[in-house]
Amino acid sequence: MASSIALIGSGIFAKEEHLPAIRATPLLELKAIYSRSRKSAEALASGLENVELYSEDSEGRTYDELLKREDITGVIIALPIAVQPSYIKKAILAGKHVLAEKPIAKDVATATELLQWYKSHIASSGPQSSTKAPIFAIAENFRFFESFTYAAEKIASFGRVLQFRTRVSNLVQPGGKYYETAWRKTPEYQGGFLLDGGVHFIAATRLMLGEKAAPVKTSAFTAQLQEHLPPLDTLNATVQLRNGASGTLAISFGTTFTGSEYAVAAEKGSVWVSRGKVIVTQNGEEEVKEFPDEGNGVKQEVRAWAESLLKGEPNLLQSPEEALRDLALLEACLVSGKQGGAPVEIQ
Repeated sequence: MASSIALIGSGIFAKEEHLPAIRATPLLELKAIYSRSRKSAEALASGLENVELYSEDSEGRTYDELLKREDITGVIIALPIAVQPSYIKKAILAGKHVLAEKPIAKDVATATELLQWYKSHIASSGPQSSTKAPIFAIAENFRFFESFTYAAEKIASFGRVLQFRTRVSNLVQPGGKYYETAWRKTPEYQGGFLLDGGVHFIAATRLMLGEKAAPVKTSAFTAQLQEHLPPLDTLNATVQLRNGASGTLAISFGTTFTGSEYAVAAEKGSVWVSRGKVIVTQNGEEEVKEFPDEGNGVKQEVRAWAESLLKGEPNLLQSPEEALRDLALLEACLVSGKQGGAPVEIQ
């Protein structure tokens, strides 16, 4: 049975990724779209049938009114980073399941408060309650790339992690569709594109490293290399892991370098990942495996959320705790960079 949901937000990602993913998932039925303006909601809903529109400039059709609908059981929220927590809270208070875009919040303090608030809400829906607490999930599509999940399984079988390196390089240019989004162009949150995009790369790195080699401390240098990318666009960090090993994390949205690579060396072999391609090296032999149909992971993550609603159990890959750990590593790098590379413990 399909869950009836609403899509909150009508930006680029909602249009190009979330909407197609919802339509591709038979477990979900889109009942409503909300946007700040009626015009943008109409633009997103073009060509859709039986989808009601809500917006802040439509009398009696606001977000609060949408949440009163008993036929809608969940919402997918894709709004600017700074405003998402308030929309998440309202939805959960209304008893709606939530899948909210990453990052979980603009900083660790806000994310921690949100998570503690959610846990207290769950506690109020204890065993004596007649209703089950709504599922709160964070959308991190990189955790649903088949290439990364395959790499993580291989690494887990290779024993102790010895080293790692993550390098993601590109140049965000003026005129680009994401750059020209007003809230990204003039960010009201730490890190700029390093926060908005960087948490993806950290999520992939953490997935590959696993819990036994979780990051615990970092020393980083940060910079704004491009004038149009405030407040920062580049970080280079050394990261210490729980097992005593270490590695490097290099992310830049302001460089003429291009490409990405994720590599982990373990006792029994090494694994390298880039753009849907995985190279596993063991005993001097290489195994190459490609994932040409993995796309960008959004269809997989939306389906995973839909399946969690059907089962009534959250998917751990979408847990707010995982999203908080991604944010904590990134924020530690930014803090270290601000302090000239001083080591910073990861919360």
